[in-house]
Amino acid sequence: MSETTASTPYGTLPAASPLPPRKPVSLPRLQDMRERGEKITMLTAYDATFAAVADSAGVECLLIGDSLGMVCQGLSSTVGVTLDAMCYHVECVTRGLRRVQGTAWVIGDLPFGSYHESKEQAIRSASALLHAGAHMIKLEGGGWTTDTVRFLVERGIPVCAHLGLTPQTVHALGGYRVQGRSESDALRLKRDALELQDAGAAMLVLEMVPAALAAEVTQQLLRCHTIGIGSGNGTAGQVLVMHDMLGVNLGKTPKFVRNFMEGASSVRDAMASYVRAVKDGSFPDNASHAW
Repeated sequence: MSETTASTPYGTLPAASPLPPRKPVSLPRLQDMRERGEKITMLTAYDATFAAVADSAGVECLLIGDSLGMVCQGLSSTVGVTLDAMCYHVECVTRGLRRVQGTAWVIGDLPFGSYHESKEQAIRSASALLHAGAHMIKLEGGGWTTDTVRFLVERGIPVCAHLGLTPQTVHALGGYRVQGRSESDALRLKRDALELQDAGAAMLVLEMVPAALAAEVTQQLLRCHTIGIGSGNGTAGQVLVMHDMLGVNLGKTPKFVRNFMEGASSVRDAMASYVRAVKDGSFPDNASHAW
């Protein structure tokens, strides 16, 4: 058995991606990718094995999203996810990566209610995710979150922001709808994005934002890398919920999802196909996967 293969009583985790072709992902490396025009790939992950598989397939960033409430816990939204649950899944993912000497950048979601009370609450919650193994935290919303982002970044915590459809506030948004379609909404989103960049956010998820608007925001943000989901191919990178792109989601498949298991020989092959498609620009297709 190869020395790079981790043997366990219940199976074998995949070997780590070859080095040096895949150096450990870091903020400077992400910035270098952006400057070279190379798309950043991201998938959600919630456990050790799938995290290791995604890493070996070449995925640069793994998001332990509060989407786990829906795909793992069976909740109707992400609102019921607790900080303890997020920490547990971050620990699972990072253990898997350590066992295979993985190189992926790990992002942990701050769940609903864990950063809304105060900046002090936010840093306690963010610290818990970092203690669990995350490299970066993600929080939703613009406007009032700007001060929180600045507070965290000034204290050495990398932050990924999230605009557009923000699932934690889906009830206030009136459902899972495209955001930024009206002129006033588009202007507010662009303003919020620039403010988050100025506050120090290094990444920005744009969810269900019209493709033209997402591309415009991306061009304006030189120090903050946009990661699209349902926002077209003009962003600096892409993210999908792992269960969606493997075709095993429990509900209706969103318009912006492609089932990469179709024609794939394995989960790793499907994930590698996703990476290739994002890198070469064939996914997403604005005509099929965007608004």
